[in-house]
Amino acid sequence: MTDSPVAELRRRQPELRLLTEPAELEHYGRDWTRRWTPNPLAIAFPASVEALQDLVRWCCQRRVAMVPSGGRTGLSGGAVAANGELVVSLERMNRVLDFDAVDRTLVVQPGITLHAVHEAAREHGLIYPVDFAARGSCSIGGNIATNAGGIRVIRYGNTRDWIAGLKVVTGQGELLELNRGLIKNSSGYDFRQLMIGSEGTLGIVAEATLKLADPPLPSQVMLLALPDMGALMQVFSLFRARLSLQAFEFFTDHALRHVLAHGAQRAIDGDHPYYVVTEFDAVDEVARDAALAAFEQALEQGWVSDGVIAQSDAQAAALWRLREGITESLAARRPYKNDVSVRISAVPAFLHEMQALLAREYPQIEVVWFGHIGDGNLHINVLRPESLGEDAFIAQCEHVTRLLAATLQRHGGSISAEHGIGLVKRAYLESTRSAAEILLMRGVKQVFDPHGILNPGKLLGDA
Repeated sequence: MTDSPVAELRRRQPELRLLTEPAELEHYGRDWTRRWTPNPLAIAFPASVEALQDLVRWCCQRRVAMVPSGGRTGLSGGAVAANGELVVSLERMNRVLDFDAVDRTLVVQPGITLHAVHEAAREHGLIYPVDFAARGSCSIGGNIATNAGGIRVIRYGNTRDWIAGLKVVTGQGELLELNRGLIKNSSGYDFRQLMIGSEGTLGIVAEATLKLADPPLPSQVMLLALPDMGALMQVFSLFRARLSLQAFEFFTDHALRHVLAHGAQRAIDGDHPYYVVTEFDAVDEVARDAALAAFEQALEQGWVSDGVIAQSDAQAAALWRLREGITESLAARRPYKNDVSVRISAVPAFLHEMQALLAREYPQIEVVWFGHIGDGNLHINVLRPESLGEDAFIAQCEHVTRLLAATLQRHGGSISAEHGIGLVKRAYLESTRSAAEILLMRGVKQVFDPHGILNPGKLLGDA
C-alpha cells in the first residue's frame, strides 16, 4: 500500500512538525481576505534552512504545491491554500541571528514579527523604520514577499529599501545567497530585488539581512480636520514645504466613526469630512513654531477647520490610533478591499475621478477609505450591507474594481500599492503591467520555479 504524501513526509523528516487537524488547516490555510475556503494538505513548520530546503525538494519531486505562510495578515489572498497545497509556515523560524554594529545590519529569520525586529533594533540604539499597524502579527518574510510599505514611506521608503541581503530557497530547493549585505554591488542582476514583492512565487525567504537607521529626531503629532477633499493636497504641499515630515496620513469621517465605535477616543469636536494625522520633526522651538505657523496659514486659507497637537507620548499614540485602528475596526465586516496607488502629482485628479466613481457605483453601500496621501497610496474598503448576499456583493465589487483599474490605468497608477496581487487582484494585473512585462514575468517564474510548485495561482494566475 502506497503511503499518503503526509505519511511519506513524516517518515522523511521525523522532526518536522506537521498538522492535519481540521481547525489547524482552516487557521493556517487563509489570510484576512476570508473569501476562499481553506483546503490545505497539511501545515508544515520547518525550523531551519536545511529543513526548508529538504521540504521544497520533496515537494518538487512529488509535485506538491506549496503556500509559504507568515503572519497571514495579507489582504490579497496571497497566503490562501484552497486547493490541497502544503502550507509552509515559517513561524518557528523566528529568531534574530546576528547584529553587526559596523554595518548596522540585523540578520533575522523570516518568521520573526515586525514588532520583534523593532525591539531588537532598539536594543542597539537603532531603528528598523518600516512600520504599520499589523506590526505585532505580520512577519518579515511576508513583508518582503509583498514589499510592504506602511505609514512612514514618505520618510523611509518601502521594505525593499531596507533589505541588504537575502537567503532564498528556489522552487527546486536551491539556496541562493543574494547580495550578502553589500552596499555597492554592480556584478550583474540583483535577484534580491526580484524576490522582494514576488509574493512567494519565485522562492521562499529563509533569512534576511536588514539595514538599520538612526532613531528619528524628536517629533510631534498633529491631527487636522479638513472641510473638503480638495484641501488634502493643499495641506500636504504646505506642510511638506514648511516641515520635515515623517508621516502624512488621512482618513474620512466614515473611518473615524468605526474607530470610535471600536474604542478610540475622539480628539476633535464636531463633524468633519476628512482628517489628517501627520508627524514631523520637532527638535527645537523653531521647528515647533514652524508647525504652528503652517497650521495657522492652513486655517486662514480655509484648508483646515480644526486641529490638535499632541502634548505627550500618550496623546500622540491616541491620535495615531485614530488612523491605525481603522483596519481592525472594520475586520468583523470583512470588507472588500482595494489598495491602489498613483504618483503624488496625480493624486488630486485621481481622487476626484475615484470619488465620483465610488459614489455612482455604490449608491447604497458604505465605502470607507483612507491612506498614505504623501506617497499616493489609497485604501478603499467596501462594506457589505446585510440585505445583500455575499455572492452578489462580490460580483458588484468586482465590476467596480474593473472600472477602478481602468481609471488607474488612465492615471498611470497601480491596482496594488503594498498588499500584492495574490488571488484577489490577479485579473487586473494587465491594468498595471504591459503584455510584454507579464510575458517576461512568466518566463522568470519558469526559471526559478520550473514545476510551478511555489504559491501557484497567485500573482500571475498560473494553475
